Amino acid sequence: MSSAKKIKSAYSFRNKATLIRGGQEYFETLKELIKNAKSFIQMQVYIFEDDHTGNEIGNYLIEASKRNIKIQLLLDGYASRNLSKEFIQTLRDAGIHLRFFAPVFKSKHYYFGRRLHHKVTVIDGIKALVGGINISDRYNDMPNDPSWLDYAVLLEGDTAFELHKLCLQLYFKKRKIETWLEKNQSQYLLDENLHTAVRIRRNDWVMNKNQISGTYMEMFKNAQREIIMMSSYFIPNTFFRKQMSAALKRGVQIKLILAGKSDVHLAKNAERYFYRWALRNKIQIFEYLPTVLHSKVAICDDRIVTIGSYNVNDISAFASIELNVDIEEKEFAQSVKKEIEKIIGLETIEIKNDHLKNKFGIVDQLTQWTSYILFRFIFKIFTFYFSKRTSN
Repeated sequence: MSSAKKIKSAYSFRNKATLIRGGQEYFETLKELIKNAKSFIQMQVYIFEDDHTGNEIGNYLIEASKRNIKIQLLLDGYASRNLSKEFIQTLRDAGIHLRFFAPVFKSKHYYFGRRLHHKVTVIDGIKALVGGINISDRYNDMPNDPSWLDYAVLLEGDTAFELHKLCLQLYFKKRKIETWLEKNQSQYLLDENLHTAVRIRRNDWVMNKNQISGTYMEMFKNAQREIIMMSSYFIPNTFFRKQMSAALKRGVQIKLILAGKSDVHLAKNAERYFYRWALRNKIQIFEYLPTVLHSKVAICDDRIVTIGSYNVNDISAFASIELNVDIEEKEFAQSVKKEIEKIIGLETIEIKNDHLKNKFGIVDQLTQWTSYILFRFIFKIFTFYFSKRTSN
């Protein structure tokens, strides 16, 4: 089978995709999905906090459990470690199956190994939300405090059933497992007019999965006109930059929408060190100003969109378990591009060489360089090295 046919065979074609913005729109969609579930809810998320948003979603899950809906909740053991024992017990007492994703090594003083970076909810094997949004007030629109900028995609169709199977595998820690839902029993509810091509993409070094990174490489190789990337913590490694350079030399225009404000100052300083390389190579950079940018979306030629949990850095490439979906449909891609272009026009500032020179002096530049070296060093020691040892 040719490589082109292999790529096409990874897609399922009976799907519908709808872009969902983070904040109120996302959480209203999530609550409506939970409320209308008929048999089974699966949620896998990196951060779940028992703040206002977490308690609200928890209450919706409890009400669903009272309707005899089976619920599996898989949380990352590191990022969700601050959940109170009382909150956890309340969910379990309601009949919700809650488990924490375990690392390779853990003690009271350190936590090392894979982290479950998924943000996915599957309802009855026919609908799913996939994106970068955690369950926390930071990702919701609160009074006088707008949400971080993020996106998800609402999927309906065959891909949702594949996500149902994947969530079961991760929850039970097995490569193959019997599904809890019969596909023929759930799929008859689908709209007959579904036609969007969607494929699931994963990065997981223990399982030798590097598919999301592969999607980006395909974009750089196959793009004819333009690639737009909206990404938090954007610190591409040398190989990624080489592929970007190759696309640029073919005349492909690359635009980056990155964070102006960041919750991780070391990462932001390291990211700004990368700006000089990007500007030398004629890459357009826009910083988002209103809040923290947490989105992970890329568009290629108004044709293909990838969206999910994957950040462009070595943590996502080599350490965390990541989940994206690739959506190949011109209409959907154009709608995503229109949304991002609106943000560029109204809520960003373009970063140019003069801006860097005027805003960042010698001390700032030294801090950015030091942050970049430190960031890459930490990644190389604690992610790349161990991933190589595991895959050998």
